[in-house]
Amino acid sequence: MKPNTLPLLCNPVTQEPLRLMVKPGPGGNPQEKLVSIKTGEEFPIRDGIPIFLRDADVSGSNKRYQELYNHIAPFYDLSTQVFALLKNGGEEKRRREYLQELDIQAGDRVLEVSVGTGGNLRYLPRTAKYFGLDLSWGMLKRCQRNLRVRGMEAELFLGAAEYLPFDDGAFDVVFHMGGINFFNDRARAIQEMIRVARPGTKLMIVDENEQATKKLEKAPVAGRFYGNRTEVISAPIDLVPVEMQEIKVRDVCNGDLYCLTFRKPQAEGTRRRESALTQRPAWHSAPALHGFGVI
Repeated sequence: MKPNTLPLLCNPVTQEPLRLMVKPGPGGNPQEKLVSIKTGEEFPIRDGIPIFLRDADVSGSNKRYQELYNHIAPFYDLSTQVFALLKNGGEEKRRREYLQELDIQAGDRVLEVSVGTGGNLRYLPRTAKYFGLDLSWGMLKRCQRNLRVRGMEAELFLGAAEYLPFDDGAFDVVFHMGGINFFNDRARAIQEMIRVARPGTKLMIVDENEQATKKLEKAPVAGRFYGNRTEVISAPIDLVPVEMQEIKVRDVCNGDLYCLTFRKPQAEGTRRRESALTQRPAWHSAPALHGFGVI
């Protein structure tokens, strides 16, 4: 984990700040850990990946799909590539159909919730800073390997989408592709993605629709996870808070996926501050910013 990442992190439940410490680990060997400043709760770092999720904390649908993705992680990339080739003429074409919705600028901090093996990251601009969270250790390790092979960098975290270990407004771009249909708490996951996005950020949520899920029910391995559903799958537009702006949903990838986008409102205080700065004479601007650091 990079040192400048620490100020972006927090305890996923209490949201208190963390500090990086070296403490005895298994066998007495020194191990880096993130420690909550107030409560002292510890989060280990394994293979460079902070662990914000204990096995005992995973239950319900999250547990089922964590097991599924841990199981299929070794051959997930190959199966995805073959599927995309047959359905959409190739993986790049399929992924770019929804990734084009993202507003990524040079230097932006970009968070992908449910990063999986990092398949989306390879088609995004190399000039941004990437962060990925997933509840599957197997997928994260595969992602770590893929990043190394592709000569890319991204900070990875093991955690739950319903309790993101990031500070308020930490990211310039936040998106999710694949998984939210079966999260334990979809509404909370969406609220968390909004919380960690800076004001004015465009968010994107993509997942299989009912048409695609019915096909997955017939797949040999995935069928037992996607079957026996009690609800018809649709874009969770009803779970997006009413104060969000530019709410849109459309089908992509030959109708197999829905793509839901919306924008977090610019904070009222931020608008007032920006307006005041633009009205301030140039000679008065510099002193007003003196002493403030930018992370």
